[in-house]
Amino acid sequence: MPRKTLAMLPGLLNTRRVFEHQIVALSDIAECIVPELWHYDTISDMAEAVLAAAPPSFALAGFSMGGYVSFEILRRAPERVERLALIDTQATPDSPESIARRHGLVEQTHIGRFQGVQPSMLPHIVHRAHLDNRAITQPILDMAREIGAEGFLREQTAIMARPDSRPLLVDIKIPTLVIVGRQDQSTPLARAAELAADIASSRLVVLEGCGHMSPLERPDEVSAELRRWLTE
Repeated sequence: MPRKTLAMLPGLLNTRRVFEHQIVALSDIAECIVPELWHYDTISDMAEAVLAAAPPSFALAGFSMGGYVSFEILRRAPERVERLALIDTQATPDSPESIARRHGLVEQTHIGRFQGVQPSMLPHIVHRAHLDNRAITQPILDMAREIGAEGFLREQTAIMARPDSRPLLVDIKIPTLVIVGRQDQSTPLARAAELAADIASSRLVVLEGCGHMSPLERPDEVSAELRRWLTE
């Protein structure tokens, strides 16, 4: 049985390392491609980069910001996507408060104060039980440093201008997996439940004791759910 191509789309300040466990765990059934989204400053350009890198037909998994890009791919080329996984993400656009907060981060970065992800930010990203687990937290800090200030600015610019993807959800007919950490503060369970409710072909998986970074926090469970989704 030939391996499927799985395009895995990372979140803000994430490289392919966020999916390191899944790439290895699924290597017998999937060839994973992870585009470097931080080179682009619009969701549209990110989506075009994925479509250019992917074969004519592929499976698509989007984590956080990668979910926003996944929705744009479905707007542009729905016939190319065989199945969809949405991991700790949402279809709603940014609220005015979120946009104001992002603008503040952008302004700080412009004046040379980009410091990546600081340890003080980790309680908002991962479950409190994982704060002392370097296997989870160190990759988050390292990825942010690798992408750097310019990549951060481009990604924030793209995220702030993303469209409302909620009207798209009822038109999604492909097998869809929705994964969320129960304690995800960035894209809460309620947002994931909205996705699952509006996508008729979806299955919702809630991971216990898990924050926003489920591919790192619950790697075995995320890999197992993706395997089930890819093979069902």
